[in-house]
Amino acid sequence: MKSEIKFKSSYIAFSAPSGTGKTTIVEYLVKKYPHLVTSVSATTRPKRPGEIDGIAYHFLSERQFEEYINKGAFLEYEKVHGNYYGTLKATVDKHISDRRTVLFDIDVNGALSIKNKIPAAILIFLKPPYKDELITRLKNRKSETMESIDKRLQRLSYEYEMSAKFDYVVINDKLEDAIKEIERIIID
Repeated sequence: MKSEIKFKSSYIAFSAPSGTGKTTIVEYLVKKYPHLVTSVSATTRPKRPGEIDGIAYHFLSERQFEEYINKGAFLEYEKVHGNYYGTLKATVDKHISDRRTVLFDIDVNGALSIKNKIPAAILIFLKPPYKDELITRLKNRKSETMESIDKRLQRLSYEYEMSAKFDYVVINDKLEDAIKEIERIIID
């Protein structure tokens, strides 16, 4: 009988500058390990082509989001690049009660907020090999305007500064190598 893979924490948060590959890595891990589940964040940002409400994000109006804030419904939330992003407590609690390991694909402040509330959480910061590589990746997405890319790059030094507070920093130069390193970090 094959034994179930054990993870070092039930809460694993990934943060990275946009375009670093964090969503690709999180999706790969969830596909490979059925015990893992991604926490679907709520946001006020507009939907990108192909995104489905409740799968990519829970898309909310700013008014709805602020009502949730007032009700204390978020484990963490943050306003980033002019839009709110947050993790609904009820969603995470449901996954934990189902004995799943929750992966968070969130910004640095959200990850640090989770760590503050759940000290056993593992925080992993992903870095691109070079800033120029990050700019190329963002442009190749074709879902970002130059203004949007500039906004994201302005936040880069802050994100790098905050990465010093993370448990691990992984450089995503080659996707397969980054995934192997993350598996060594999270699997017991």
